[in-house]
Amino acid sequence: MLIPVILSGGAGTRLWPLSRQSHPKPFLELPDGETLLQKTLQRALALPGVERFLTVTNREYYFQTRDVYQRVPGAAERGAFYLLEPAGRNTAPAIAAAALQAREMAGPDALLLVLPADHLVRDQAAFAAAVAKARRLAEQGYLVTFGITPDRPETGFGYIEGGEALTEGGEALGLAVRRFVEKPDAATAAAFLAQGDYTWNSGMFCFRAEAFLSALASYQPQLDGDIRAVWAEGRRKDDYLELPAGFAQVADISVDYAVMEKTDRAAVVPGDFGWTDIGSWTAFGDLLPADADGNRVLGESVLEDVRDCIVHSPERLAALLGVEGLVVVDTPDALLIARRDRDQDVKRIVAELKRRGHEAHNLNRTAHRPWGTYTVLEEGSRFKIKRIEVKPGAALSLQMHYHRSEHWIVVSGTAKIVNGEDETLIRTNESTYIPAGTPHRLVNPGTIVLVMIEVQSGEYLGEDDIVRFDDRYGRTAQ
Repeated sequence: MLIPVILSGGAGTRLWPLSRQSHPKPFLELPDGETLLQKTLQRALALPGVERFLTVTNREYYFQTRDVYQRVPGAAERGAFYLLEPAGRNTAPAIAAAALQAREMAGPDALLLVLPADHLVRDQAAFAAAVAKARRLAEQGYLVTFGITPDRPETGFGYIEGGEALTEGGEALGLAVRRFVEKPDAATAAAFLAQGDYTWNSGMFCFRAEAFLSALASYQPQLDGDIRAVWAEGRRKDDYLELPAGFAQVADISVDYAVMEKTDRAAVVPGDFGWTDIGSWTAFGDLLPADADGNRVLGESVLEDVRDCIVHSPERLAALLGVEGLVVVDTPDALLIARRDRDQDVKRIVAELKRRGHEAHNLNRTAHRPWGTYTVLEEGSRFKIKRIEVKPGAALSLQMHYHRSEHWIVVSGTAKIVNGEDETLIRTNESTYIPAGTPHRLVNPGTIVLVMIEVQSGEYLGEDDIVRFDDRYGRTAQ
């Protein structure tokens, strides 16, 4: 049985300020309105013989991930299962936990197809053909990776040097891996391109669960033991396994370093299926049509004497004059302006924000919660204004705030309000007041999204001023 394993957790720091830790790259909507995570699952479910799939993600993204999957036809019938990490520990621990879970679900011969959630593939037929070859190699015991045929001397990717041809019944399936190469400098990348037997390391894999676990035990016995222990201790529910806090202490190591560079059974299936990892603003810009001057724009803009710029400003007018080769990304709380040839260095901005303790490295104005979203519209001394959206049938926790009171105004839909001992229905253009220190709850009893405006006032308005008495999503704080 082929079991796709979707790895969804990277922050995508090079796509800041659109991508943040609280809303990372897999959840970003592309220009066509679909997310990378959504496209990854669609791509996996389109393969023949897929009956189940696994997703490895942070436990904070569980509800958000389920919301995305609800948009994918057929996902509900394919037996989704989630492995929830308390903290990210790189690809080797994530894949090891998935291999243990897949073996439990389908036996030792289960085949894993490991797919990062933040990649884009444009040619499904070519991708499916590459997967079919990888499956045949994996069934022979190979640990298979996918190599992307390079079209330029790219310094942002690792490379794989292919060796001996691997065939079956006279059909070429792939190549034995001669070596993995870290991201090269420009001259080395140009030499690899000219030589012709190097491919980009895509970070996608296919192998039998038992073959991978056996290799892990041989090359990383400490990690193998640690993963088996935390997997066994995990809290199991119907559709997920929540890994315990001890998972955050296992080795932080990639699957390439841990296994693929050490095994003599590594194989690569080269492919050209329109792959990109959307790993920079230039890559994102390539998804947008270019005008006559090479500009790629999302949103309303006025461009005068402007060339080769990427402009992402969906919420307000962007005007550029007499510039070229820039990336301009405007969000409600942060603005990025960078030279296009420096877009790989955006992660340095994120690192500096993190060093300063600035919340913009982690949070943006719209926060996603299991029950819906809230967007901070404005805030100042002793006040904050939010737009709150609650999904049909969803409910906020029964909670209390020590330092703030709240006014709720219904914009659309119907709200059921618990306010101390009282319970009332509030409809469009009606409002209610929640005094500080009063237990309260907001419920959407209807079949459409509930939209509200919340006005907070008080001496402290931080999100940590909350006491939860009851919560259907099992949260204790946030």
